[in-house]
Amino acid sequence: MTLQESASALEGGLSVAGLDRIDWSAPWLAPYQQRGRRWRERAHADPGGYVRMLASEAGEAGHLTGAGRPLSFIEQSELPPRVAYETHIAQTGCVPTRRNLHDFFNALVWFTYPGVKAMLNARQSRAIERSGVGAERGAERDFLTLFDENALLFVCADPSLSTALKAFEWRRLLIEERAAWGERCEVRVFGHALLEKLIAPYKACTGHAWIVAAPPEYFAWPGERRGAWLDRTVAASLGEGVLDAGRYAPLPVLGVPGFWPANVDPLFYDDPQVFRAGRRRPR
Repeated sequence: MTLQESASALEGGLSVAGLDRIDWSAPWLAPYQQRGRRWRERAHADPGGYVRMLASEAGEAGHLTGAGRPLSFIEQSELPPRVAYETHIAQTGCVPTRRNLHDFFNALVWFTYPGVKAMLNARQSRAIERSGVGAERGAERDFLTLFDENALLFVCADPSLSTALKAFEWRRLLIEERAAWGERCEVRVFGHALLEKLIAPYKACTGHAWIVAAPPEYFAWPGERRGAWLDRTVAASLGEGVLDAGRYAPLPVLGVPGFWPANVDPLFYDDPQVFRAGRRRPR
């Protein structure tokens, strides 16, 4: 059976053909790999029950939304007419889910960083309550949507490296300080749209880096402890006052040391169309 035939045979369920495009050995998928592989197998075994499986696992995990409601998942068709997606999650705890890769990664991020996703939803739903759903989201909702879809978490215990990122000092950050990666800084891909784009990686694929100051001992912690600390810390940072889009720093994902084989060659970074000169002063 071809991939196209497989997808047709699974009509009504998540396309296994789509899931099989994911290369789970990609370094940026490490935090999601174990659960993602298991979900792929479940989709193979019971494609029509995929969303029910998400709801069941959410109940077992005991995650809560920003409004304190138990997290669950429902079919996209169950979203009532004229009710905003973010509002429905806040009011019911249920995440409307389509059977595609975009929403597959969205669910993975909900399980991996439940505190961050809950905070994003809480702020989005409050913004909708204040201003309604119009043709334009407004600055706050734009910020939150960009974070949700395209954020990278740049976790760093060395302020000089954060400064280099904000100042577009690519040679210093990615070549001269290469040994610092994994010891004093790291990147985690958070945005689910960015995860979807990285199924077919390309050099110019760029995320919006959110800098997270970490204690030096963070890099000695096991992965599960790091993930839990990040979830709490980033959620708290997003709950504080005005959200300033100027705090984002663009970072080409394939330039992250260890993310892409070709970037071991310093010439990889000699591409001004991707690793551009800075246009602003670091804040």
